[in-house]
Amino acid sequence: MTSFWILGGGKFGLKAAQAAIKKYPGADITIIDKKNDVCGQFSNLSFNSVCMEGIKYLADNLDSGGFPDWIIPVIPVHVAYEWIRTQLFEEYSVEPLNIPEELAATLPNPLKGKDGALYISFADFICPDNCPEPAEICTHTGKPRLGILHEKLAAIHYNDFCSVVVQSRQLSPGVGGYSPEALYAALKKIKAAGSRPCLLSTACRCHGVMHGFRIKKYARP
Repeated sequence: MTSFWILGGGKFGLKAAQAAIKKYPGADITIIDKKNDVCGQFSNLSFNSVCMEGIKYLADNLDSGGFPDWIIPVIPVHVAYEWIRTQLFEEYSVEPLNIPEELAATLPNPLKGKDGALYISFADFICPDNCPEPAEICTHTGKPRLGILHEKLAAIHYNDFCSVVVQSRQLSPGVGGYSPEALYAALKKIKAAGSRPCLLSTACRCHGVMHGFRIKKYARP
């Protein structure tokens, strides 16, 4: 049985759950949202619900004995970055870094968000909700893709930065997610980078979000 954790309820969480159950009949779907009224709307549907903040739920429950097959983030934070911070705090300090302007200028349609996030997209238009994310042709324009964003971000070579990418894979038109193994692989690469500055991105073929930071292991007495 395929299992999903959907971080965030409301309109987009419900859409993701409905798309998942349509493609994977009988799937085990858990929707996590911090608002009681949002959780309550799922009580009469065939989905599990947990009233808890999404990152805390991941931090408390994502371990080798509790993996879902897929994590679908629909909350307005960079989930991979926030989860990785929870995994580092006991051994490392995490120093947020501004993404260099020179680097940002090489990325498609960069847009600064809050808390140091940089949003990146090959699209300068609103994509259709049901886009199947074809490999070669843009659904909206009908023209060849300008590139594959997760590959472009993974190939970044800028000064001493390491670039780590969690690829968001399309599970159904308009719905993307990643496996827990992808998060742990990213965490391993970041630890291996040591004190080098890091760029952590989550991206599909078209859109992505990036944070910059540096980690430092705590000195032990």
